[in-house]
Amino acid sequence: MKKLTKLLIILFAVCIFNYGMLYAASSGGSDTGGNNEAGLYKQGKQLVYRAKKLEKKNKKEKAKKLYLKALDKFEKAYSKNKKNADILNYLGFTLRKTGSLEKAEVFYLKGLKLDAGHLGINEYLGELYVQTNRIDLAKERLQILYGCNCEEYEELKELIENK
Repeated sequence: MKKLTKLLIILFAVCIFNYGMLYAASSGGSDTGGNNEAGLYKQGKQLVYRAKKLEKKNKKEKAKKLYLKALDKFEKAYSKNKKNADILNYLGFTLRKTGSLEKAEVFYLKGLKLDAGHLGINEYLGELYVQTNRIDLAKERLQILYGCNCEEYEELKELIENK
């Protein structure tokens, strides 16, 4: 009888725990999914990382499809928070990767208004300037990154030198 009582108590505890987990997930308690800003941003970043890997394998069309999916996530995140420089950075990045260079520049510049020293925005905006043959503006972005001892500086510097 004692074994049966212990088993029932354990079973009851497991049921209560599972119910609590289901309730937390359904109420948006998780930032990895759903439609909250953090979840959308995280999903978008994961899509960007996958797209970058495809680009390295020269699978450009597949990468572009992922960038478009990521763009959708970042647009939704931006609609929930227009004051996040990281979201603006990735909006600009995915727009640039999908060929919307003018729109990308707009979002990069909005991001710089929020955080003028944002490493990613400065690098990616510099890359956009190189891509559009505005090397002097790219060098301005490089100058802002100078001294950061970061990969953003090195990558932009190499891109400008190889132009």
